[in-house]
Amino acid sequence: MIERRPLESLGAAHHGWLDAKHHFSFAEYHDPERLHWGMLRVWNDDTIAPGTGFPPHPHADMEIITYVREGAITHRDSLGNEGRTVAGDVQVMSAGTGIRHSEYNLEAQATRIFQIWILPTRNGEQPAWGTKPFPRGDRAGRFVTLASGMEGDADALPIRTDARVLGATVRAGETVEYRFADADRYGYLVLAKGQAQVNGMPLNARDGAAIHGEQVIAVTAGEDTELVLVDTAG
Repeated sequence: MIERRPLESLGAAHHGWLDAKHHFSFAEYHDPERLHWGMLRVWNDDTIAPGTGFPPHPHADMEIITYVREGAITHRDSLGNEGRTVAGDVQVMSAGTGIRHSEYNLEAQATRIFQIWILPTRNGEQPAWGTKPFPRGDRAGRFVTLASGMEGDADALPIRTDARVLGATVRAGETVEYRFADADRYGYLVLAKGQAQVNGMPLNARDGAAIHGEQVIAVTAGEDTELVLVDTAG
């Protein structure tokens, strides 16, 4: 089963400095049919105006993955971590027992991110943060694991959950495949840009596809496409 979730069907919030689309219930947007997908709890598509951002605020017991689509995001937290993550790269925060952080766009242009929250399978651990470059060229025509709590993903940023976050870039006319460990896994795929078909289902830029009961997905690009996929337990 693959359910297309077009951009225009998503929850929306407009705060002047922030233009957000919500794939799942979040803040003032509530849809009882879109509370989560397996362990995946939040997928926000955020556009942050220059010189603005999220002031310090707390989190606990959540794995938070930020994929930067355009611009850059600057992170600071109560552990003393500070870093700037640029377009195409990824940062991960394991909130653990509790952490405060801020996220600002200190650039002269708008920053566009996917922020993905996944429920942890390990609680009670100290919080942690990390960032890593993932050049888009290294993902050409294949899936690369960006963040993972699963075995065999040593090159990915670590997360404390039975899930992995993957990225791929696909040229027009090309196809990439991904195989889930079994058909009981939950997948959620979003096009950062481009147009593609997922097992024959058409998707446009920023559309989502909720996947379950499919052990293999084939993504065929109609134009040059960049995509992010979450593979998680139920």
